[in-house]
Amino acid sequence: MTAAEGSVSGGKKTGRWRYYFKDGSLQAEGDYSADEITGPWIWNRANGRRLQEGSFAAGLQTGHWQRWHANGQLMDSGHYVAGKKTGEWLSYDESGRLIKTRIFKS
Repeated sequence: MTAAEGSVSGGKKTGRWRYYFKDGSLQAEGDYSADEITGPWIWNRANGRRLQEGSFAAGLQTGHWQRWHANGQLMDSGHYVAGKKTGEWLSYDESGRLIKTRIFKS
């Protein structure tokens, strides 16, 4: 089980929360408001490299998001609006070479 630390108010998660791997390294960090995920969040892999990062509004993914391969190379990048991919998304292989461009309609 992942360890976590953060505040609870009225039985709901609020403010900054951090989640940790069993070894104590940071797995994820971001904010909650009345038990709803909000604002920028960052997730890490067990090896310490970044897994993904992006923001939430009203509990849905929003704005620019990125994910990385286990070796640290960018995997994909694009934007969300109200929890749905929109516009141009770019995907890369593990060597960093662009392998796919996809357009999502909002």
